[in-house]
Amino acid sequence: MVLSSWNALDADPCGWSGISCSFAGDHVVKINVTGYSLRGFLAPELGQIKFLQQLILHGNNLIGIIPKELGMLKYLQVLDLGANQLTGPIPPEIANLISVIKINLQSNGLTGSLPPELGNLKSLQELWLDRNRLQGSVPASSSSDFTSSAYGMYASNTNLTGLCQASELKVADFSYNFFTGSIPKCLGYLPSTSFQGNCLQNKDPRQRSSSLCDHAPPVRTPRTTNPKQQHAEDLSNQQRRASKPAWLLALEIVTGTMVGCLFLIAFITALQRCKDKSSLIIPWKKSSSQKDHVTVYIDSEMLKDVVRFSRMELEVACEDFSNIIGSSPDSLVYKGTVKGGPEIAVISLCIKEEHWTGYLELYFQREVADLARLNNENAGKLLGYCSESTPFTRMLVFEYASNGTLYEHLHYGEGCQLSWTRRMKIIIGIARGLKYFHAELDPPFTISELNSSSVYLTEDFSPKLVDFESWKSILARSEKNSGSIGGQGAICVLPNSLEGRHLDVKGNIYAFGVLLLEIISGRPPHCKDKGRLVDWAKEFLELPEAMANVVDPELKHFRFEDLNVICEVVNLCIHPDPAKQPSMQELSTILESRIDTTIPADFKASSLAWAELALSS
Repeated sequence: MVLSSWNALDADPCGWSGISCSFAGDHVVKINVTGYSLRGFLAPELGQIKFLQQLILHGNNLIGIIPKELGMLKYLQVLDLGANQLTGPIPPEIANLISVIKINLQSNGLTGSLPPELGNLKSLQELWLDRNRLQGSVPASSSSDFTSSAYGMYASNTNLTGLCQASELKVADFSYNFFTGSIPKCLGYLPSTSFQGNCLQNKDPRQRSSSLCDHAPPVRTPRTTNPKQQHAEDLSNQQRRASKPAWLLALEIVTGTMVGCLFLIAFITALQRCKDKSSLIIPWKKSSSQKDHVTVYIDSEMLKDVVRFSRMELEVACEDFSNIIGSSPDSLVYKGTVKGGPEIAVISLCIKEEHWTGYLELYFQREVADLARLNNENAGKLLGYCSESTPFTRMLVFEYASNGTLYEHLHYGEGCQLSWTRRMKIIIGIARGLKYFHAELDPPFTISELNSSSVYLTEDFSPKLVDFESWKSILARSEKNSGSIGGQGAICVLPNSLEGRHLDVKGNIYAFGVLLLEIISGRPPHCKDKGRLVDWAKEFLELPEAMANVVDPELKHFRFEDLNVICEVVNLCIHPDPAKQPSMQELSTILESRIDTTIPADFKASSLAWAELALSS
């Protein structure tokens, strides 16, 4: 998408798609976003980009009125808002665009009369107003007859009014509106097709029928000088708005907010860059000072398909949050049971409300949306989330895996339940899950900290990869983006303008190699006595006669062929050159094709082996 490069955190908008800057790079001079189906309102703040020369938003789905603030753009040469869904009158303030050469407002739903002030645009050469619902007469007349040249230059310019004053006007199209009266003589040089499809008095068969002209929309003048009349119109407008269906009002508000924020991000960022490079964006924060309270607009569509739990529901399910099954400096994990539903694991962020910034909220929502798209038998299933302000709550709700973590089974005396065959099945399941994350999702997904604590086991010991440590990533990204923020001005931020989730595919592959060693050895990744597991195992990994030393001493039976494959894969994963690491797709294929999870005949003959097999079933 053309806006994918628009990052409000970037101090320099000159590299964004559709944005052009001055030679020195200190001013935005052109905005060209054409034909990308943008929805919403035009932001009045567009008028603050004071050095803008071209504003081209042709062929989108913009709604609402043309902001009068556009008239503040003294250097604007091209204004192209054609082929949108804009309504309301053309603001007379457009006549303040003293440098404008081309105005294109064609194919909208504009109404009201054409402002005679447009004649003040002495540099105007092209005026495209066709296919709107404009009414009244074309404002162009003089007190005496005169002839025009082939280029629209007039032999006389005394007592000219309206468009007759626009001496440079060469091309204009007023067709398919509801204009009445006659074609002004000073515009006689224009082709007749420029006036077809109206309600003009000439006998041209290409004019609208009288029945269509009789049902034309009521004429509205762009300005009202009578205060009482203005008050009556405002009251009437309020009544019309009140009569709109609620869903239509909601749609207008949502779309207007989204696109309005988008323009605010780009344009005010550009403006602030020109004025003050030390101040760009302020994160939302709780504060006793209203001056410091800045609202961040959030994309309400992002989580529309994700279940939202109330805090009360989760409090009941988790027995008043007394059943804690895990903790870290950033979060607590509770176990619970939803009434009439599955067992759940609820991870709750440990952060005070006063430290919760707009960035954290945006990253939280993005993380929920990212986790919600995971749908694989070896991925922990996100059931929903909880977001409340009283008391302050941010939680993720996962489907609970009843056998706890792989770490607990390997290191808390439950290793005897993990026979060799069961461990091989767990390894293959983890490999399949990572292959799904890395190769089958677009964009890919990675586990923030892949280790035995991020692998949960179901009742039948199937592995489920759960990214409970994603909070650390959220906090780190928010801190990174908030650290250099100044304290002046306000701006709204959209999630799409923020950097994406950190993807460490190579890091996941290295961690997978370490995890394989942990599974077959029963040793933790690091211990005080023997240091790092990888360093300890290296002396055994490539020596067939020594490989057996890596195997967990609690295991009385294992297949040497499987061990050889595991050690081969470990060596590939921990290769010092990440460029030589294979993909998870390749690693998963190696493991699935070369590890045998069936029971060999000599294994069946052993009563001890059968005892281990019983534990695996």
